[in-house]
Amino acid sequence: MKLYNTLSRQVETFSPIEPPMVKLYACGPTVYDYTHLGHLRKYVMDDVLVRVLRHAGFEVKFVRNVTDVGHLASDADTGEDKLEKGAKKYGQSVWDIAQTFEDYFHYSMDLMNAVRPNITARATDSVPYQLDLVKKLEEKGFTYVIPDDGVYFDTSKLADYGKLAKLDLEGLQAGARVEQIEGKKNPTDFALWKFEREGENRAMSWESPWSKRSFPGWHIECSAISMEHLGEQLDIHTGGIDHIPVHHTNEIAQSEAITGKKPFVRFWVHHNFLLIEGQKMSKSLENIYTVDDLLKKDYDPMAFRLLLLGAHYRSEMNFTWKNLEGAQVSWERLQDKVQQFLASKDQDPEPTEAQAATEQQYRQRFFQQLENDLHTPEGLAIMWEMVGDSELTTEQRYNTLLSFDEVLGLGLARIEPTEELEIPREVQRLLDQRQAARAAENWEEADSLRQQINALGYQVIDTDGDQQQVKKL
Repeated sequence: MKLYNTLSRQVETFSPIEPPMVKLYACGPTVYDYTHLGHLRKYVMDDVLVRVLRHAGFEVKFVRNVTDVGHLASDADTGEDKLEKGAKKYGQSVWDIAQTFEDYFHYSMDLMNAVRPNITARATDSVPYQLDLVKKLEEKGFTYVIPDDGVYFDTSKLADYGKLAKLDLEGLQAGARVEQIEGKKNPTDFALWKFEREGENRAMSWESPWSKRSFPGWHIECSAISMEHLGEQLDIHTGGIDHIPVHHTNEIAQSEAITGKKPFVRFWVHHNFLLIEGQKMSKSLENIYTVDDLLKKDYDPMAFRLLLLGAHYRSEMNFTWKNLEGAQVSWERLQDKVQQFLASKDQDPEPTEAQAATEQQYRQRFFQQLENDLHTPEGLAIMWEMVGDSELTTEQRYNTLLSFDEVLGLGLARIEPTEELEIPREVQRLLDQRQAARAAENWEEADSLRQQINALGYQVIDTDGDQQQVKKL
């Protein structure tokens, strides 16, 4: 098993601290608004990582946090509280907002067929543990207090601060990385615990040794939750690439300061961004989409998962509705193949030695790609090659496909055989029109006709040779 380690900037052979146990922590959602497609890319690829590790024989203890404490909007611990902002936007309490959007996150991940973590830990449940860590850092001399603001970590006390992001600390100008706060000793110092300011009236606050009304900083949350459930040293920590320069850098600093320089994480796994039609997601561009937006347009969430698998997790990915349409066609073809296999697999003779050897070669090639830093695009290419290999028996192709799907996570084992279907005249008329539109390469018209067919309760599947098949929804 090999993984790219952000800490070394190299692909390394993976081995856990206490084999075969793998202690894996994933930065989870901040639940103040809807989970969108960009979030889903990161969490689906986390799911693939967990599946591959388990398939490779490791016992994975998977912990993911839910940030339901209202940390501030910026990396500098300034700006508006995210949950307070969400509460105003939707007219609910911060507690209700957190529950609503945590539920939506789990709903989205279930639709994406992601395996749930062993432990899902809410930040609000770990506040006492977070406070205890800050007290320990204070006792060890790593903190200072800015009056009316908060308790800060003094990064000058760590010689190797910034090693994850390869920060040039001497050349770093104040304000160049995060917004500066008056009273900070060093540009890279960060808040461990924040104080409520006069007139703020936060809905979420706790009593601490420094203030009667206060709340944890963002970074301390992940150290506390991971240590509480996995111990002082982790095998793998995942997150987005945007977390490298500040959040994860600060996690390392505070964690290793607490434990006396024990390496906090052995492998840092970071996911790249998902662009929408070549642009970053933003409210002003109205290009923030959720899984419900896919459903409204009659796209299967598994088609989106298949699309995500077509890009390596460390590569920037561009989402377009056109490439999702292509993934939908591929997903429908794959479903059709599974149904064809189900209809005839029991009619096959026993495979020959040559066929058995070929099947084994496919399995080796596929899992070598997945266990080599999760090369899912290459894995998919091998999957399609195997599916179309008529030299194998139907049962071999079906069983091998299901074994591949143990890590791809497309839920192929749930597909059932289809019965002979009598197609209504109106559906057949639309099918004929769609076939003509496809022959003329009028893809917009073909897509419109497909949606009309769906509206009548039928699904059209494009098969090999530009043919169409139909099943009832």
